[in-house]
Amino acid sequence: MTTEHTESAWSALGGDAAPVPRISNVVRDGVLEARLPVRELARACVGACALAAAELGARRAGLTDVPEVRVDDGAVGTAFGSERHLLVDGRAPVNFAPLSRFWRAEDGWVRTHANYPHHRARLLSALGLPGDASVDTVADCLAERSAVDVEDTVCAAGGLAVALRTAKEWAAHEQGAAVALRPLLSRERIGDAPVRALAPLAGDPLLPAAGVRVLDLTRVIAGPVATRTLALLGADVLRLDAPWLPELPDQHADTGFGKRSATLDLTPGRAAFEELLASADVVVTGYRPGALDRFGLSPEALAERRPGLVVAQVSAWGAYGPWAGRRGFDSLVQVATGIAETEGSADRPGALPAQALDHGTGYLLAAGVLRALTEQSYDGGSRFVQLALARTARWLTAELEPGPEGGEPYEGPDAWLAETGSALGRLRYARPPVSFAGGPAGWARPPVLWGSDPATWA
Repeated sequence: MTTEHTESAWSALGGDAAPVPRISNVVRDGVLEARLPVRELARACVGACALAAAELGARRAGLTDVPEVRVDDGAVGTAFGSERHLLVDGRAPVNFAPLSRFWRAEDGWVRTHANYPHHRARLLSALGLPGDASVDTVADCLAERSAVDVEDTVCAAGGLAVALRTAKEWAAHEQGAAVALRPLLSRERIGDAPVRALAPLAGDPLLPAAGVRVLDLTRVIAGPVATRTLALLGADVLRLDAPWLPELPDQHADTGFGKRSATLDLTPGRAAFEELLASADVVVTGYRPGALDRFGLSPEALAERRPGLVVAQVSAWGAYGPWAGRRGFDSLVQVATGIAETEGSADRPGALPAQALDHGTGYLLAAGVLRALTEQSYDGGSRFVQLALARTARWLTAELEPGPEGGEPYEGPDAWLAETGSALGRLRYARPPVSFAGGPAGWARPPVLWGSDPATWA
């Protein structure tokens, strides 16, 4: 058994230790190979999520024992690279734009993120460069400036740039110190509400989140992975996006399985949103902390209008410290927290073998929602679950230990890939790694075209 780290995650989720022995692991060599214990992190996040699903399923189905959970390193490693394994009509996805990369600064390295057009525009504007500036032009500009100066200038303009730091430098940084004081996952009761009466479950497969309505206000990877997982488990997930802020097509395809997709302008569409909220069970947000507050969408405001709601929030840097309001992505968090320096060489920074902070945090976020639903089934209340990529990074770099070597061979991802038709084209995709006895083997529906559904519950 290799459940030590899963036990740590399960404890952070407030879970009873009794069902942990129900987890079994299939250990495979060659999965998510890195200097840091990435395989162990991935295994623990998926294991905790699967156990949370099995626990809720058992409670709703009236089972005496929690179903057995099986965590296969092959399935986990493949799923953690799902955006890289995706094919759309045989075409490989584009995961990073030309200006999303490492650059040499005058005194070190800096990494930028410019996958979205508005982030690209802010980056170039902050650097005083024209909108059509080439990679070489940007490189020449950054080579003349210090990494921290680039970071501060670009972030002040609403763009994304982070100077490379060592783990020691991040620990001494004010934001790093603030992150270190926080739990891996924050859980709190934010209001009173009656015990949640979810309908009993029967039939095959066992869908722990059946009948649960989830408003998905997330973007990119971590939040959408969480809601994709809830959709796998039977939830009715409605993703809402602003009409003027479309998701990257390949990213939407990868994380859209099992969901519906609608657009809604929260200013003129406020009445429509309130109607959705009135019968929602869960709201998941992935925008910067506080960014949605002006729309009355803070966790406390949501719970006040909809007692008994579960609100789950994921951010890059956390809702605390001097960087609470900064934008961020997995690749940038790796750079700030010392991961890129650890995984790199003397000549160049490196990266994890997958965007493991995103995926791992996504599965923990889904687990937090599932555990909140279980707690509500006997204790009621409105619940708030909060995670940050930077805190997951600390778990990886300072708290996890590498597991024992040895295991079955990993012969590549093919055994954990599948194909399906969709409105987006023929898709090759990674199968879900969350697995428990009697549970679902795949999503009930493929992704739909972005914004193609009405902003109403099914």
